[in-house]
Amino acid sequence: MSRVMRRESLPRNVLGIFDTTILHLRKPSIIAWWSVAFPGLGHILLGHFFRGTGLIVWEICINSYSNLNAAMVYSFIGDIPSAKGILNTRLLLLYIPIYLFGIWDSYRGAVDLNKEYKLSESANSPIKKYAMNTAGVNYLDKRNPILALIWAIFIPSLGQFYQQRILASFFTLFWAVIFVFYSHFAEAIIYLIQGDIQKSTQVLNMHWLLFIPSFYFFTLYQSYTDTIELNKLFAKEQARFLEENFQPSNFHINKGGLVE
Repeated sequence: MSRVMRRESLPRNVLGIFDTTILHLRKPSIIAWWSVAFPGLGHILLGHFFRGTGLIVWEICINSYSNLNAAMVYSFIGDIPSAKGILNTRLLLLYIPIYLFGIWDSYRGAVDLNKEYKLSESANSPIKKYAMNTAGVNYLDKRNPILALIWAIFIPSLGQFYQQRILASFFTLFWAVIFVFYSHFAEAIIYLIQGDIQKSTQVLNMHWLLFIPSFYFFTLYQSYTDTIELNKLFAKEQARFLEENFQPSNFHINKGGLVE
């Protein structure tokens, strides 16, 4: 296969109006850890959006109907008989294989994409900078990862929206609203501010509340790290543009000698 064909077959990013997918090095253990925390999140980090959303919806549905989160809460407080009584073991047996598959598949995907990234870098594959049609415009530019993190802290999905990842941001916002609404988390915060701690704890629905931590901290992590990776890609594209348009074709750097 020629070098030109290799460059065309391994783009370093896909820039669309509603999303931006890039190749970059990822630690497979970190990806697998997010799949442990919440099935599907590891796949979202890899850019497998539809596969990840499918696993997320599966997790929420099976977890809800099997009463897994409620059983976990009873286990945390030492009420083992109640945990056993509320758990739907038939659905739990369906849950375990998919859960383990999500961890394995995300780890395997991270390893494979790291190999593709190294090939892409060695081939100096092209980087797409602009995407535009009647629906809108998207482009690579330098963004502040701290700002992405701050916006994600206030409302999950705003960090992704800042990155021009529209589909991911609306998906995250939808489930964030569902979790907060059914867990009565906002009401509990209001009662806590008023000093009514007892009512604050009574109003909470622990089943839905347990979905929030992993989902919330995932949006913080993705908003910060992906903004950094997008900035690296922007710097590479800028360097390539300057080399092709402003650097003389006969320019070369001589290898220096050892200075003692």
